[in-house]
Amino acid sequence: MRSHRRKEKKKMKRWVKVTLIVSGVLLAGLLIYIFSVYHSLSKALDAMHQPIRDKSDKRVEEVTLKEKDPFTVLLLGVDQRENDRGRSDTIILLSVNESKGSIKMVSIPRDTRVEIVGRGTMDKINHAYAFGGVEMSIDTIENFLDVPVDYYIQVNMEGFKDIVDAVGGVTVNNDMDFSFGGTHFPKGTVSLNGTEALNYARMRKEDPRGDFGRQKRQRQIIEAVIKKGASINTLTNYGDIFEALGENVRTNLTFGEMITIQRNYRNAAKTVEQYQIDGQGQMINNIYYYVVSDAERTKLQNMLKEHLEIQ
Repeated sequence: MRSHRRKEKKKMKRWVKVTLIVSGVLLAGLLIYIFSVYHSLSKALDAMHQPIRDKSDKRVEEVTLKEKDPFTVLLLGVDQRENDRGRSDTIILLSVNESKGSIKMVSIPRDTRVEIVGRGTMDKINHAYAFGGVEMSIDTIENFLDVPVDYYIQVNMEGFKDIVDAVGGVTVNNDMDFSFGGTHFPKGTVSLNGTEALNYARMRKEDPRGDFGRQKRQRQIIEAVIKKGASINTLTNYGDIFEALGENVRTNLTFGEMITIQRNYRNAAKTVEQYQIDGQGQMINNIYYYVVSDAERTKLQNMLKEHLEIQ
């Protein structure tokens, strides 16, 4: 009997030791994984973060995200290639108001004729980025809409295919049958890899809606990437995702501000209202422009100011 008990005790001790060893290995692996994720994320955030100024001239006081103040974010989709700064062919201003529970999304056509602040000329709004980068774009858009641009997110559309591939491709609902860049896009639900997504987002001339149709497709791709990137299935591919973001996204948002927005503005994200600016195409000095009337511009300014609770 005693011999049997001794054997049972030895067996128990052996199992305890094995369990401890296995637990230790798993814990070490988990810590290595967490460190690797944190290290990759830190590198991506360092590459992405590009501050430009402390506060908009349109602001009397700085925005306090912890107090859930309304704020704006400028999304710039830049067609940037090697040795070329490119132009901001996608220009979207988001007005975010947590207390009103909504986000207003204003798409600005790239051919919109505006004053380019810093050059003193009237030109297409997407040329502001080509002339003076993000800062000139922000100054020009603030002048056009008469509201502050608090934050910006710039996405390199040429490298956007790397982001799509990193999350394993995206699925969108295509509302028209067309071909572009050697790819056929049937009407209905389509799954896209990075190259296909870039072609899908770039097509404009075959679309009767012109730039408005292209902006809609670009928004579809961006929304699909965000949803896919947030899924559990992409966690094992975090290295490629962070690398693609670090190479193709620039923003003045800090990581802490991103976390605060995610935590404090969930109610605002429930309702997204999209606005397209009304205007007319005109040829001026043999150049095509999208001309917005003073009345339409004032209407937009008042709508945004009311939503941002600006006097």
